[in-house]
Amino acid sequence: MKFIEKSAATVDEAIELALLDLGVNELEVDIEVLEESKKALLGLFGGKKAKVRVTKRVSVEEIARNFLTSVLNKMGIETSLSIKLKQNSLFIDMSGKEMALLIGRRGQTLDSLQYLVSLVVNKEREEYLRVILDTENYRQKRKDTLEKLAFKLANRAKKIKKDITLEPMNPYERRIIHSALQNNKFVSTRSEGEEPYRKVVIFLNK
Repeated sequence: MKFIEKSAATVDEAIELALLDLGVNELEVDIEVLEESKKALLGLFGGKKAKVRVTKRVSVEEIARNFLTSVLNKMGIETSLSIKLKQNSLFIDMSGKEMALLIGRRGQTLDSLQYLVSLVVNKEREEYLRVILDTENYRQKRKDTLEKLAFKLANRAKKIKKDITLEPMNPYERRIIHSALQNNKFVSTRSEGEEPYRKVVIFLNK
């Protein structure tokens, strides 16, 4: 984190000088008073200026950008990052020429990168921040595909009157299946197994 130390006649003046140099406001920094000012005895001896250390806080956007840029550079992949913080979610969109490599088989590489970014940005946070990492609108396309699959398999389960077990999915994708069929009159869903092989089962309502 970037910090600066300043001395002035008073603590407030020292803080103001530091804020000007850093180009930030008081809400963006941590302030530590290193020395209080002391008036000179008889106006001549023993005077001391106030000294402060002002540290600029690193935003979660900067943390995410720095981490991802470092990882992607090591992978030899050039990307442009768009990062937006909305309430308790951090949305990151990547764009570039080799995005298929970052998506991986059924989004596994993308999910792994998202997990790593989440670990980094939440390391010293008290409130958990959800991270959504995406590229080429993959998340929405995958959601649409899974919802269509859910409806198709629900109709098949109804037709053959047997339970249908899907392939292993991550928690996010399982939630899409559960949500798509939660109001279906003919079938319900449940998850079975242990991670990372946990699966959704579509079964007939009795």
